[in-house]
Amino acid sequence: MGQITREDAYELLKKYNKDFFHIQHALTVEAVMKWFAGELGYGDNAEYWGIIGLLHDIDFELYPEEHCLKAPELLREAGVSEDIIHGVVSHGYGITVGCGATIDVAPEHEMEKVLFAADELTGLIWAAALMRPSKSTKDMELKSLKKKYKSKGFAAGCSREVIERGAEQLGWELDKLLALTLQAMAESEDIINDEIAKEQ
Repeated sequence: MGQITREDAYELLKKYNKDFFHIQHALTVEAVMKWFAGELGYGDNAEYWGIIGLLHDIDFELYPEEHCLKAPELLREAGVSEDIIHGVVSHGYGITVGCGATIDVAPEHEMEKVLFAADELTGLIWAAALMRPSKSTKDMELKSLKKKYKSKGFAAGCSREVIERGAEQLGWELDKLLALTLQAMAESEDIINDEIAKEQ
């Protein structure tokens, strides 16, 4: 299991990511991953799941064309263990990045499958929350989220294909993935907002 502390992982993230949006996304995915760890019976490893969520897009801001290809180098330089690197890279499985390479590291552990499935979806849920009067996920219902999900023009950058492939890899119905990720974000929203506030 990875030896990097959460504090060091966060500093490493900020070394390569200055854009507020990217840091916000990393903190969101971290909190969601920790929530899923508890929900799926991996509570003892919640921090570990969170660290992989925190670092999953470490190379995206500086090397968008080489996303998931550059990450191993950045993480190895910092002494991050191979299991964390595998987790980070596997969230790009099957995706062809800007330089033309297709990521071939498949998610194996349930944690990696959750990251693959929930990563894009958190972006879509945040976008939906921001359109609500409350600007919150806490009062969002599944049917409202499903309506936004089905609208192709809404949050078009969030790949429905990746989300659906993620649900399939987990052996879940799409509705289950949507419902649990929405619940994860609603229950983690205060934690996420507290972390984000420290950055502003």
